[in-house]
Amino acid sequence: MKTYLRILSYARPLGLYVPQYILYTIIYVVFGLVYMALMMPLISVLFDSSTESLVQGEMPSFTLSIEYVKSIFNYYFNDIIINHGKMGALKFVCVIIVVSSLISNLFRYLASIILARVRANVITNLREHIYDRLTSLQIGYFSNQRKGDLMARVTNDIQRIESSVVNSLKVLVQEPLMMIGSFALLFMISAKLTLYTLILLPVAGGIIAEITKRLKVKSQQGQATLGAVTNIIEETLSGVRLIKAFTAKKVMQNRFGKEVKKYGRITVSMTKKSELASPVSEFLGLVTISGIMIIGGNMIFGGSNELTGAQFITFLALFGRILQPAKNFSRGFSGVQVGLASGERVFEVIDEQPSIKDIENPIILEQFDHNIEFKNVGFAYEDKQVLEGINITIKKGETVALVGPSGGGKSTLADLVPRFYDPISGSIVIDGTDIKNVSLHSLRKQMGIVTQESILFHDTIANNIAFGIENPNEEDIIQAAKIANAHEFIIQSDEGYDTVIGDQGLKLSGGQRQRLSIARAIMKNPPILILDEATSALDTESEKLVQEALTNLMKSRTSLVIAHRLSTIQHADKILVIKDGKVEEQGSHSELLVNKGLYHKLIKMQETAS
Repeated sequence: MKTYLRILSYARPLGLYVPQYILYTIIYVVFGLVYMALMMPLISVLFDSSTESLVQGEMPSFTLSIEYVKSIFNYYFNDIIINHGKMGALKFVCVIIVVSSLISNLFRYLASIILARVRANVITNLREHIYDRLTSLQIGYFSNQRKGDLMARVTNDIQRIESSVVNSLKVLVQEPLMMIGSFALLFMISAKLTLYTLILLPVAGGIIAEITKRLKVKSQQGQATLGAVTNIIEETLSGVRLIKAFTAKKVMQNRFGKEVKKYGRITVSMTKKSELASPVSEFLGLVTISGIMIIGGNMIFGGSNELTGAQFITFLALFGRILQPAKNFSRGFSGVQVGLASGERVFEVIDEQPSIKDIENPIILEQFDHNIEFKNVGFAYEDKQVLEGINITIKKGETVALVGPSGGGKSTLADLVPRFYDPISGSIVIDGTDIKNVSLHSLRKQMGIVTQESILFHDTIANNIAFGIENPNEEDIIQAAKIANAHEFIIQSDEGYDTVIGDQGLKLSGGQRQRLSIARAIMKNPPILILDEATSALDTESEKLVQEALTNLMKSRTSLVIAHRLSTIQHADKILVIKDGKVEEQGSHSELLVNKGLYHKLIKMQETAS
């Protein structure tokens, strides 16, 4: 119930929608029941000869009760029979039925419109909330999650919430009101007979509740399996080149087939339980009707005058109308269980709190003026120590290079500056202020990042260069592309700067993608640059162009450069050699060569390899 109410809270403003929906539904139900209430006088007119001897009585005195309404109707109904005959009474009843039907269906339509707005609000707000949460979570969260499973929660799970929980509002509100109204009429016709009908209903409810309880468990298993299926699809689409190169099609097919078959089995099991609720409720309903016919027949044939033929026929017809809402309710309740399982999966992500976030009233870093200091910084991934005792000062305008063996902690050290991660010990200070006390937005606004993997979007070249900038100037985009040595290949593209580059920029070469990434950093014009092996995956010709672009980018900026090819960082003001999470040595290129330490060894290894 808690999850259900939480889902509905996304329909804001509930204060506007709920009263309207309930009012329209009540009007729909009331006028829908008028037809059934008119069956008794209709049957009397058609088949009861005793109506010929009716005598008009006095106008009933007003009282606030159902009996007064019945008395007023009977008064005017008798008057019509006396003055206009049975045909006039029949016309009167038919007019009331038509008008009641018109009003009932009008308000059912109005209630459906409100429900559509509620559904749209719930799904829109849910999707926006989970997307906001995903973009707020720290980088480390995604290292421990399957991308496909997260995609399934944002798409499939929310879709199930829409198709089950939100759509079930209609049957969970409208059908109970219809059942309550119908039972009220049944009690008015015969309280004794109605009480008999209630004997089997708790039994039916208990059986259906047990079925739906098991359905929710299966639904949770099904959504988890569907997440695994989505993850394999995402991995396949991202790594299709690798799959073909390593002839691993069969391996991936087996993985995919295993999960799909598992999902198929769970789906069949869910269908069995879901579809069982309706026939069970229908069977129990028919059992109840058979019992009612026997008991009602006994009351009529026994001569007790507790029940007339017209009342009994109306009672049976009215109870028959209850069965469909009851079946809809049981089916809708089953659907809710499926949606609640999806809702819990969605809320798991929404409830995940970012470990890296702004403190209350953070400092706004307007500009970078002096230096970046690492003060005895340490970091670990869970139990694995990655950095330890790092003490570095990077002055404004300096180029500091990080080199060393793979896995030494270079990229992790660079990721600490924009607070993709927080150190577990020590602190990182910019212009005398601990970056934990600085707002994330203002901190990252001071930085431009170019990584080995060029991350581009399925959009135009211009929009990729101006990514994150509101109302960019076209001239600035072109200037950034020229500085990044990208202008020439851009204007040779089919649509120039309006060319759509495809998913992850797959329509471009590696060097072109990297130059667009550099143009994007130039467009941002940050005072601090972080370059993470930005040229290591390129061929010689592309590397030359990219290196020129990087040189242009680094002018008059503070740069932290992670380098694989040591020839590209020999101009750095300071080189730090990182090994096993510690600074092994530091100094300029010439100073480190003289020391003949690890840096000298790495240089010789690369010279030999080339």
